[in-house]
Amino acid sequence: MAINKQSNIYTIIYIVVMVLVVGVALAATSMSLKSKQQDNADADKMKQILAAVHITPEADKVISTFDSCIIEQNVYDSEGAKVDTKAFDVDVEAQSKLPDASRELPVYTCRLADGALKYIIPVYGAGLWGPIWGYVAFDADGSTVYGAYFAHQGETPGLGAEIEKPAFSGQFDGKQVIKNGNFAPIAVVKAGSKPLGDEDYVDGVSGGTITSKGVSEMLSNCLTPYRMFLTNLSK
Repeated sequence: MAINKQSNIYTIIYIVVMVLVVGVALAATSMSLKSKQQDNADADKMKQILAAVHITPEADKVISTFDSCIIEQNVYDSEGAKVDTKAFDVDVEAQSKLPDASRELPVYTCRLADGALKYIIPVYGAGLWGPIWGYVAFDADGSTVYGAYFAHQGETPGLGAEIEKPAFSGQFDGKQVIKNGNFAPIAVVKAGSKPLGDEDYVDGVSGGTITSKGVSEMLSNCLTPYRMFLTNLSK
């Protein structure tokens, strides 16, 4: 029996069929692009890690540069013991919310062109409007910062978003986290101010007080569990 194309039943059947066809097409497209999207996300992460050691590869050479420069990807516990996990696979956001003793701590070992070794540590925290994250690279002495990279999801342009600019991250070069045998993460303070202790510090972003405070808390929360690892390097 032919269906009347002007009837409500025909309209409903037509809509249901179209929804199913479009849904299947979108699902197939999403699945086909998923691998490519993950590859792009991985390449962007590699680019950020390399930025902490002042390496800026060409767009089509990010992966090859990462593979040649990053000679080890290890994970440690808070006692400085190596864990059988690959650094790149660790969810830093999730780990940053755990107690120090329960965390998996990724470390990327980089060999520069001159043969010097640098140890790159990921950090993750919260800014004013969303997450902030980055990577801090240390010299082989386990104390001196070689370089740093920071990024954000939605901080205010011209204010908190300035943490991604070299004018801010460049202040970390040469700062130390171990002084006189004591470990203390680098503080971010208001320009012209000093921290209460004797830890090294950098000036926060003008007008970006909450974001600057977020960076300071992020460094304290994420670097403190690495105290034993960094101390062992220093020895």
